[in-house]
Amino acid sequence: MRTLTFVIGTGRSGSTALSRILNAHPDVLSLNEFMASVGDAAFPEGKVTGEEFWQSLFRPAPHFERMIRSGLPLPEFLYTRRPGRYTSETTGIPALSLMVLPHLTDDPDGLLDELRAALVRWPERTAAEHHQALFGLLCARFGRTAVVERSGYSTGWAPGLRAAFPHARFVHMFRDGPDCALSMSRHPGYRTISLLREIKARAGIDSFAALTDEHVRSLPADLSPLLDERFDPALVLDRNVPLRTFGTLWSELVTEATEFLGQLPADQRTALAYEDLLDDPAEELSRLAEFIGVAPLPQWLLTASALLDHSRRGSARSLPAAELEELRESCAPGTRVLQGRPGVSSAGRSGP
Repeated sequence: MRTLTFVIGTGRSGSTALSRILNAHPDVLSLNEFMASVGDAAFPEGKVTGEEFWQSLFRPAPHFERMIRSGLPLPEFLYTRRPGRYTSETTGIPALSLMVLPHLTDDPDGLLDELRAALVRWPERTAAEHHQALFGLLCARFGRTAVVERSGYSTGWAPGLRAAFPHARFVHMFRDGPDCALSMSRHPGYRTISLLREIKARAGIDSFAALTDEHVRSLPADLSPLLDERFDPALVLDRNVPLRTFGTLWSELVTEATEFLGQLPADQRTALAYEDLLDDPAEELSRLAEFIGVAPLPQWLLTASALLDHSRRGSARSLPAAELEELRESCAPGTRVLQGRPGVSSAGRSGP
């Protein structure tokens, strides 16, 4: 029986390396940044036709397209490193093509064509049913038996994924707070996220769906261009964003994920600390393999260890003492949650 697992977390926690590690396992279909690519648009309410479902996977993501056209592509964008027939300047890069398909194959355009030919003929059904069929199609195509989707900055999707796939398993991957927050502060995607959060706070809204033209006109000149084609990389890279902003974000996200994990049955949840993975990759990956339903193959464990980057550990310790202390204080709420909530122990393993 095919298993389905979602790896959720803050991002900047070694999870991209985990996708590469999982992709090296012969029985795992590693869906790298699938949810980050297609988002809520691929989960409409009610039933949709195969053509409508295909369009939700194919349609380029506007926010990613603006970043690419502005000269600020994220390091996670795989398609732009080896461009194919699609470009942001002409056709737009299909959502599935940007990060998902190049992770699976050296011919993402060819695989996209294969999927289009099949999906547009599918009958009307719910988005969850379409996704199950898509995962099954890809498993058959690559000879895999377990599906693992992993996206950064993904905790907010967890409740919806649980509702769509009630039998799915969830892994919460996390990293030391100050190290993770410092990495966020240097990443253009997370700097953009912090500015978009500031826009929502200034406008007093919970969702951009509630943003009005009046809200946009009231924004300062260094924020409003983030919402349209005036997107300027300097707005993201040069703006002073305090480190504590990212510590607070890390705390909110690990709290959200830990509380979600605590609501799940014990056999559908586990957690993985990046530091535990560095300390004992064979043990942690063997435990993870058992959880997702595949064997911890010896050659895979050897390959996986070589894909881990130990140089990222302890990066926050290079900060001046006052900055490090302020960052630790902003991360403290999340650290306490990780240590004390059900579902995650201080070592990162699943709890009772």
